[in-house]
Amino acid sequence: MIAPIIGTRTSQLALWQTNHIIALLQQAWPDLTCHTEPFVTQGDKTLDKPLPQIGGKGLFTQELEQALLDGRIHLAVHSLKDLPVEDSPGLTLGAIVGRADVRDVLIGSHTLAELPPKAIVGTSSLRRQSQLRRLRPDLDVRSIRGNVETRIRKVHDGQYDATILAAAGVIRLGLDEHIAEWLPLETMLPAPGQGALGVQCRADDTETLELLAAIHQPDVAATVMAERAFLHALGGGCATPVAAHVVWADGRLQFTGYVGAIDGRNVVQVTGSSDDPDTLGQVMALRAVAQGAGEILANV
Repeated sequence: MIAPIIGTRTSQLALWQTNHIIALLQQAWPDLTCHTEPFVTQGDKTLDKPLPQIGGKGLFTQELEQALLDGRIHLAVHSLKDLPVEDSPGLTLGAIVGRADVRDVLIGSHTLAELPPKAIVGTSSLRRQSQLRRLRPDLDVRSIRGNVETRIRKVHDGQYDATILAAAGVIRLGLDEHIAEWLPLETMLPAPGQGALGVQCRADDTETLELLAAIHQPDVAATVMAERAFLHALGGGCATPVAAHVVWADGRLQFTGYVGAIDGRNVVQVTGSSDDPDTLGQVMALRAVAQGAGEILANV
């Protein structure tokens, strides 16, 4: 049995995620020894510009993917929402696991309704920006960069009145004391794949694929793959104002999707159900395009 080398970004959240995957692997394979290899990605290095401005495929994953292809590491752990929807040639997702609470949370001392007009809210996500401006067009929405801890600190230092973060990361780091409000899905629909972890490896690495098969969670994979199929069919990436959430209900995948202009004035929302993730995501994307999603995204 190989002793896999696992690539990871260096933030505390990335390390938590990697250690979580190691624990799952060692639970499934008690004699397994794992090693970690740290990486600093382009997204980690470029902190002086808004994410959409520097965004594109692989902003937080390219260095890890190249290391996989070069054979320097066996697998890489990602927040699935940060992973491009198209597999890089030669790579595949060997396991999808651990979907935490998919909601976003508001960090600060006020709820969203309590924030005064012109309050400064930090977010580098066009998805959050669109939904936030739809709800509260009177707020001053500005870009914010840095890891979870840095963004929370910027709020407490007074640079921002509030920021919006994925609940999963905040909870995994034990920072829930800073949450002012859990934003309901009706208010803030999550990014495709939010809360889930994706473990990437080489498509021809049969030993690593066998290791990962033992921790893969098919039910989780079905929900997030439907969400990612929606994003893929729309031609979008993590730097687009697209949201999606899928759950299992009555033996079928129940889909809710959102595409919105950055100012929140023009939005498309779609719902549907199926038992096939790829078909569901593609059909929902076609339905969204029929309602004007293509024009919205073309103007981003």
